[in-house]
Amino acid sequence: MRKLKLDELNRASVEEFKSQQKLPIAVVLDNVRSMHNVGSIFRTCDGFAVEQICLCGITSQPPHREIEKTALGATQSVNWTYYSEPLQAVEQLRKEGYKIIAIEQAEKSVMLNQFEINEDEKYVLIFGNEVNGVSDEVMKVIDACIEIPQFGTKHSFNIVVSAGIVLWDFFTKLVDN
Repeated sequence: MRKLKLDELNRASVEEFKSQQKLPIAVVLDNVRSMHNVGSIFRTCDGFAVEQICLCGITSQPPHREIEKTALGATQSVNWTYYSEPLQAVEQLRKEGYKIIAIEQAEKSVMLNQFEINEDEKYVLIFGNEVNGVSDEVMKVIDACIEIPQFGTKHSFNIVVSAGIVLWDFFTKLVDN
């Protein structure tokens, strides 16, 4: 077996990516402190053709070399907006018709594998701070909460791993429908 070379991957250009159909998903980063995590989430959102990212609170914004280390240019392809408060992003996206979902361990959360997606809806997926999770004020206004099943001794995944797991799940459920 031979690995493919970069020119054999048939990747979309930034212009092609901007005009292609996207997953009906907006990712909200609620006070994410690590620029490497921010960059990695940009890259993951590019990979799954997510509509947009909302950077909120202390979450760093491009351009920044620490974000670019892991984004590898995805800050140019994925649309993003900055909000000083996460609640502002959530309220704006709700006005645009998105269903608001926190990715968090909480009372009445639904396990990811049991969460049913309606292909006619648009979704906001909120990922919180690496230590404190999704902010309490945002948790008060969500429509649903998804939890990723875990079976080990730790009680959380890295935010980038969580984003990859959840976006893959949404991608497979939306594309396979």
